[in-house]
Amino acid sequence: MSSGKRPLIALVTGAIFGFSAALAGGVLAEGPSAHDRDSSDTATLPWQEARLFAEVYEHIRHDYVDRISDQKLMDAAVRGMVSALDPHSAYLDSEEFEETRLSTMGSYPGVGIEVAADGSVVKILHAIQGSPADQAGLRAGDEIVAIDGKEVGSDVSGAIEHMRGVSGSTVTLSIRRTGTTGLMKFALRRAKVEVHSVSSQSLSPGYGYVRIEDFSDTTPDEVHAAVSMLQRDNPGGLRGLVLDLRDNPGGVLESGAAIADDFLNGGVILTAEGRTPDARFEMDATPGDLMNGSPIVILVNSGTASAAEIVSAALKDHGRALLIGHKTYGKGTVQTVIPLQYGGAVKLTTSRYFTPSGGSVQGKGILPDIVEDGPEHQPADVMTAKDAPSLQSRDAEVRLALTALQDEVHGRAVPGHLMKTVALSAPATLATDDQVP
Repeated sequence: MSSGKRPLIALVTGAIFGFSAALAGGVLAEGPSAHDRDSSDTATLPWQEARLFAEVYEHIRHDYVDRISDQKLMDAAVRGMVSALDPHSAYLDSEEFEETRLSTMGSYPGVGIEVAADGSVVKILHAIQGSPADQAGLRAGDEIVAIDGKEVGSDVSGAIEHMRGVSGSTVTLSIRRTGTTGLMKFALRRAKVEVHSVSSQSLSPGYGYVRIEDFSDTTPDEVHAAVSMLQRDNPGGLRGLVLDLRDNPGGVLESGAAIADDFLNGGVILTAEGRTPDARFEMDATPGDLMNGSPIVILVNSGTASAAEIVSAALKDHGRALLIGHKTYGKGTVQTVIPLQYGGAVKLTTSRYFTPSGGSVQGKGILPDIVEDGPEHQPADVMTAKDAPSLQSRDAEVRLALTALQDEVHGRAVPGHLMKTVALSAPATLATDDQVP
């Protein structure tokens, strides 16, 4: 894949922030140099605007009903200035910057549990296999009452912050478990926890399913491993693949482009345009298709955004995959995370990207080839007991995707880019959003 030398590039939606794989090695984006800026840029703030800012600042300091520290006022001013640009630009303080960094690395030092607020308490949704929490016997449904003696309440963010820490250090959780009396205490030694963004399983002989939750630094390796496992589990050959990108908010741009490259033998994946040289680039696919040309169906919905839209558009435009579901989110901009001299960072929109056909998804999204009629449903949870009903029986869209793959293999496929509306029944089992400390 050809991308040229660029600063850290990321695509994000909502609370998901992304950076390039180079971040883990300490390479971060730099701001544009003076010769890269437009000639209209000035080195100093125009005096009238500076005077307006100073006047408002002083009124707030002296006249606002509550006393506000200068640090808090400046922080609010910077946040407002950046957030007013567009919905995806933001100022990140040091803690937010670190959280962003951890969210894209695919691993972090912690205890390895997925948690969520449930009314007035924080509940454990899942203990990651092999993690300190899993080894200690923590279970789904356990309530976290206190961490190191400090009550948690329903503060998920605070609980996550307190459970993360330096590998080898210890943290004590006070747990309330249904069916037991009193609180149970677990002393956990923090360790490196691997967070996986990819899950997979066989749907029927010769047909596989891969779900990508978001795009982190480790996602390409995880997809390679998932496809390899499916190929091993189907000795007769993998004749088709369902790639599930529903509710995938994006993440690391390079990871998204790498996944598109995995299923293409050549051609443009995306082009980007911006004001600085680093913001103008093209990414191209290289020879090699993990599926060796076997058909692919991509499941999308209104939560499919950013890097997930890059994958969807690239495979759709090159006629490599059929898209099924609902129209995607429509985020066609690129953010660069730029560290600041005194800590924190600014996440700034620096480019607009375009699909292989030359179009932009910004504000428009991608219309699938087969459009589901009716309300959207969350993807069924892949991680279930072995004796649970099959994924396709629990998820109507997966069932439709499997049928489309089988039709294509047998020469009965819906022609590429031919719109068709279908009505689907709701799945019986739904996935849940979660957070991982």
